[in-house]
Amino acid sequence: MYDLVNDFHIAVPTAFHENEDLNTEASLQHVMHLYEQGVKSVLVCGSTGEQHSLSLPEKLQLLESIDEASFLPDDLEILFGVASIRQKEALQLAVKVNASPKITGVLLGFPPYILPSQKEARLYVEAIAKVIDKPIILYNNPRRTGFNLELDTFAELIKLPNIIGIKEAGDSGRIPKLISAADKKIYVYAGGEIDLDKKVALGATRLSSMAGNLYPTEVEAYFTDLLHGRLDEEKKAGIEETIHSIFAQNPIIYLKNEITKQTQIDMGIARSPLGNQ
Repeated sequence: MYDLVNDFHIAVPTAFHENEDLNTEASLQHVMHLYEQGVKSVLVCGSTGEQHSLSLPEKLQLLESIDEASFLPDDLEILFGVASIRQKEALQLAVKVNASPKITGVLLGFPPYILPSQKEARLYVEAIAKVIDKPIILYNNPRRTGFNLELDTFAELIKLPNIIGIKEAGDSGRIPKLISAADKKIYVYAGGEIDLDKKVALGATRLSSMAGNLYPTEVEAYFTDLLHGRLDEEKKAGIEETIHSIFAQNPIIYLKNEITKQTQIDMGIARSPLGNQ
């Protein structure tokens, strides 16, 4: 039985040095800082828009740093993002992720830019899922990749036993159709906090959070209240104002700067052209 325990995880930024080299030490320091604030699940190497800037050796270096980090607690659920413009490299990463004792599950994204057909995308997922004996969340983000997973394709892929749900960062209006298309109970992850109340009303039951990097307790409480329909309007307005302040600019640059200010963990810069002045 494939499953993930937590309905809320934080998609953590990847730290870089000033020369844009990977900084695994600061990346994992931030993960530990979140854990110390009560966070039980994080997503590494995915969902913050930085994954495709990482080469395969860098992704493997990040994975190795997690495996070697004895300070990471056993009860921390760590998800790892797997995706590549080349299926061969995605498979190489997937094999290593599957062998990792620290990685609990996978967020499986589609290749950007190349616009695979639905059949090509289905075969890509099936090949990767075949080498991963861990729970997998599909990641549909057409605005960033140019590819949109169609309902018929999703209905085929969700039959795979280790695919437990989807992070839908495209049209949230189709969440009920995704749920209906599945032949089993699935998790639908809201991709980010913007319009989270509407996404929950449509059937999203889990959250992949970016704002939680700065406000983990507040965002999780907000999401839990939405799930249980008990949020008062004043509290809702306050947290939504905070969320919109993050996404009013480039969120990854804002998050890195604020994490560094608040925690003294140097998350560094975004890789150019992001952050160009």
